[in-house]
Amino acid sequence: MRVIAFDIFGDLAHFRRFYTTSSPLSFAFPPPTTIAGMLGAIIGIDKSEYLEVFSPENCKIGLQIINPIRKLRLGMNLINTKGNYWIPTKNKGHEARTQVKMEFIKDARYRIYFHHKDEELFKKLSENIQEHKTFFTLSLGLSELLGNFQFIKESEFEEREKEEVYISSVVSVSQVKNNRIIFEEGKNYFRERIPLYMSPERIVKKYEDVIFENHGKSIRVEVDKYWRGEDGENVLFF
Repeated sequence: MRVIAFDIFGDLAHFRRFYTTSSPLSFAFPPPTTIAGMLGAIIGIDKSEYLEVFSPENCKIGLQIINPIRKLRLGMNLINTKGNYWIPTKNKGHEARTQVKMEFIKDARYRIYFHHKDEELFKKLSENIQEHKTFFTLSLGLSELLGNFQFIKESEFEEREKEEVYISSVVSVSQVKNNRIIFEEGKNYFRERIPLYMSPERIVKKYEDVIFENHGKSIRVEVDKYWRGEDGENVLFF
């Protein structure tokens, strides 16, 4: 299977949790639905289409944490834009803006592993990444948080089965055999529930529990199947 690997990174990132439309909390990494939006920005697929183009039936997405996950909170001004205008004064006893504490990922950097069954689309995406071109502006969760990206490689990945192995990427709990995760000293393990994919109407169709190591270290697990790259890295795809 042909896979492209590239890094996305930036000074700050915020990947909003799904609890509310204005949640101040952030996931530790971009969920597959967010990554699909980033891929759409690079290749030029509109937001009304990218969820279908990059659906689990059409592509495989894996993610590896490169920089340690460090979170901080900063004040953000949310502006009241009801009525499609903003008056910077008090209006009927209510402030025109509200400041909330937002959670951000500092010095975020992740490695994306990507495969698509459409060879032309895959080739176009690979070319844009290698030439450092985007169609839309790439951001890390919020439009104010501009993101950068760097091509790493394009290589073959081989599917392997039923083995206890070190996995470099984020691990979906559903892919772990017999719940066998070997916890090792010196590693910090975390578990989060993320949206796996959404319908074109932006309704979440499936959530997934995932395990990751906070500093990006590999996780030793027993799995039914995984993919090994030419350079020896072992990856699980969502």
